[in-house]
Amino acid sequence: MIDLDIEGNCVRNAGSHTRNLLRVKRGIDMVKVLFDHILASGENSLMDPASKAYAQVFSPHHGWLIRKAVAAGMYALPTKAQLLKKLNEDEASATMYMRSYVASAAPVIDYVESLFISKGLETNW
Repeated sequence: MIDLDIEGNCVRNAGSHTRNLLRVKRGIDMVKVLFDHILASGENSLMDPASKAYAQVFSPHHGWLIRKAVAAGMYALPTKAQLLKKLNEDEASATMYMRSYVASAAPVIDYVESLFISKGLETNW
């Protein structure tokens, strides 16, 4: 898939498979980092962990307008308790699922990173 995009000289084009793969990797990474921060903080608010995860994963790739819109949207996040209630989970089960996701996501992220590196592609665009 990436090889075809390289051959077609369309790696960074909107809608290319390579660009879409990079976005999927960032999405997986965003959730992983979010869960890392939630697990580490123990807070009921999701705003701080979500803000930190966004700043780490997506913010470097977004322009000023999108960063400001995301910052404004953070105020609409539910509390951790509200989210758990909507998901029909308790603290223990949610913690178990988050830890499992973090452990499972890390090798996937590493694999996609290594795939890009092996093709001589950067991931900071």
